[in-house]
Amino acid sequence: MNRYLLPLSALGTVVGGAVLLKDSVAGGVCPSKATIPGKTVIVTGANTGIGKQTAFELAKRGGNVILACRDMEKCEAAARAIRRETLNHHVNARHLDLASLKSIREFAAKINEEEERVDILVNNAAVMRCPHWTTEDGFEMQFGVNHLGHFLLTNLLLDKLKASAPSRIINLSSLAHIAGHIDFDDLNWQTRKYDPKAAYSQSKLAIVLFTKELSRRLQGSGVTVNALHPGVARTELGRHTGIHGSTFSSTTLGPIFWLLVKSPELAAQPSTYLAVAEELADVSGKYFDGLKQKAPAPEAEDEEVARRLWAESARLVGLSHVSSVREQPLPR
Repeated sequence: MNRYLLPLSALGTVVGGAVLLKDSVAGGVCPSKATIPGKTVIVTGANTGIGKQTAFELAKRGGNVILACRDMEKCEAAARAIRRETLNHHVNARHLDLASLKSIREFAAKINEEEERVDILVNNAAVMRCPHWTTEDGFEMQFGVNHLGHFLLTNLLLDKLKASAPSRIINLSSLAHIAGHIDFDDLNWQTRKYDPKAAYSQSKLAIVLFTKELSRRLQGSGVTVNALHPGVARTELGRHTGIHGSTFSSTTLGPIFWLLVKSPELAAQPSTYLAVAEELADVSGKYFDGLKQKAPAPEAEDEEVARRLWAESARLVGLSHVSSVREQPLPR
């Protein structure tokens, strides 16, 4: 029997070390125990994956949670599941198609009319590395949904967010933003050969730039806005990449994926943290990698690029003026 003790002990050490390493890589759970009773939360793309789990986490903390999704059947099912699991009956589904400016305006109009307040807006929905599709309004799908859709939605809800201050906006970006570049000559990939990876990276860089510029414009308003990389998660977002379903990835790369890829539950922790943590009440315009604040890519901190992107985005979505956002001069 003793001859088995050393091998078993070594195996236990390896397994235990692997689990601890995975927990470390995954980033851990939200350290804040803060609750949000009476606060109204909107989470886009909340019928599945990180969005659904974020909605669950915020409903568990007492929020009045609105799931904003394109597929209402899935959205209603997610809302029912969250109500059942959290015993929070203030969880509702609303239709929002971020690939349609009309749908975005209709959604925002209903929120502004029917909701007394909006305390937390989580811009979570995304499209990743899809074919060369376009939105209803002719925008390249990833730039249109990931950036322009949330840009318009956020601006249309700013008056409500400002009136509810202190309030928070959380924009989900990606580590992929570091490979992005804003091509102002061809934002919608109309003249270049389409590269889904590059288009995704551009859209995620745009989100960080939008966060930076919006924070600057909202100084003193009581509304904060931050961007984050939630980590790589096992969700439907990667369905166009072909990685999760391939035999090669499930066998050869299986151990690596097990170590690096988060569950939706863990991937939702950074969004939850930015939404509720009391210590982040005055933090704005920052980029978080998981639960930690980090410096984004150099282009993501270029104030001139951020201002130019804002102006071009406003032109593309037909946003002429938003009273809540006052222009702030750039620092000399």
